[in-house]
Amino acid sequence: MFIPFFDTLRRAGVPVSLREFLTFLEGMSAGIATYDIEEFYFLARTSMVKDEHNLDKFDRAFSHSFKGLENITTDQVLNAVDLPEEWLKKLAEKTLSAEEMAEIEAMGGFDKLMETLRERLKEQQGRHQGGSKWIGTAGTSPFGAYGYNPEGVRIGQEGSRHQKAVKVWDKREFANLDDTIELGTRNIKVALKRLRNWARDGAHEELDLDGTIRATAENGYLDVKTRPERRNAVKVLLFLDVGGSMDPYIRVVEELFSAAKTEFKHLEYFYFHNCLYEGVWKDNTRRWNAQTPTHEVLRTYGPDYKCIFVGDASMSPYEVAYKGGANEHWNEESGEVWLNRAREQWRSAVWINPMEERYWPYTQSCQMIRQIFEDRMYPMNLAGLETAMKDLGR
Repeated sequence: MFIPFFDTLRRAGVPVSLREFLTFLEGMSAGIATYDIEEFYFLARTSMVKDEHNLDKFDRAFSHSFKGLENITTDQVLNAVDLPEEWLKKLAEKTLSAEEMAEIEAMGGFDKLMETLRERLKEQQGRHQGGSKWIGTAGTSPFGAYGYNPEGVRIGQEGSRHQKAVKVWDKREFANLDDTIELGTRNIKVALKRLRNWARDGAHEELDLDGTIRATAENGYLDVKTRPERRNAVKVLLFLDVGGSMDPYIRVVEELFSAAKTEFKHLEYFYFHNCLYEGVWKDNTRRWNAQTPTHEVLRTYGPDYKCIFVGDASMSPYEVAYKGGANEHWNEESGEVWLNRAREQWRSAVWINPMEERYWPYTQSCQMIRQIFEDRMYPMNLAGLETAMKDLGR
C-alpha cells in the first residue's frame, strides 16, 4: 500500500533508494510505528531522507500522499476497511473505559467493540462542550475539536491549539531548508555553519565527559573534569558592495551580514562601491571623510583570514580594468590591481553574487571579476553559500 508514496517521493525529487524504502517497510513490519501517526511520519522521514535539504520536499510529498488523515470523521474511521484492527482498538480505548473494554471483549471481541463504539457515538445529541466521553469540543475525547488528547482525531477545527492532534501534514517545519528558495537569516546561518574551525578557549566551563570517566575510574571516586568550551575560531573578512545596482539586494545582504555577525566570533567587515580601490569604509554616512586605506587593511589582516566579497559585480568594464575608470573618483590604480592584491593576501577568498546566476554571462564586468577570482564566484542562495563555505574551508 506504500508503493504510491514511494513513487510520489521520487517524483518530488527526494532521492530515496529502494534499499531505504525496504528499510522503512521493515520498520513497519516490526511494529515501530503501527498505531501512531506521528511515529509513522518520523519513521518514514528517518528511513528515506538522507539530507536536510530534502526535508521540505519530503513533507510536501507526505502531505500529498496522506492528506486528509487529520480530517477523517468518526464514521469514516469506523467503516474504513484498510485500517488495522489494533489501530481502531486504540481509538476505542480513548472513548471507552478499561472496564467497558474488558466487558465488551468478553461479550464478543472486536466486532462487538466497534458496535458499542458506534452506539456511543450515536447517543450524542447536538453540540457537546467539555468532558472526556463524547465527540465534541474543549474536552479530552479523541474525537472532535478544541480539546486536548495527544492522539486525537481533529474534526471541524480550523488549525490546532495544542499541536498534539494527529499530524497536520501541511505544517512543513523545514520548508525553508530547500536550497532553491529565497534566503532568510536562518537559512544563511545554516549555510555559514559549513565554515568552521573548532578550537577551545576561555574558562573551563564545559563538562569533559571522557576526562571525568577516566579520572573517576583512576581515583575510585567521582572526579568531575571540565575544559574550555569549543568555539568557532575561523576568522572572516567581509567586503560588502553598497549603492547603485546593489540597491535591489539590500535586504538579502543585510540578512547575510546579520547572520555572519552571529555565526563568526572573529569577523571584520568593510564597505566598497562596485569594485575594490584604494579605500574602504565602515560607516556609509562617512564614506568620503573616514575611509580606511586598503593597503592598511592588507597589512592588518593576515593570510589566515577567510575573505568574502559580496556584490553583483555589475559596472562598467573600465571600472575593473583601467586607471581612472571608477565612476565616483579618480583611481590611480585599476580595480583589477586591487582585487589581485586581495587575492594574493587572502588565498581563501570567494565572491558571493546576489544577481541571478543566469544573468552573469551577459555582464562583462561580472565575467572579468569571475576570472580574477578563478571561478570562485557563487550565487547568493543556500546551495551557493554552502558551496562557497566549503571552498573557504579547504
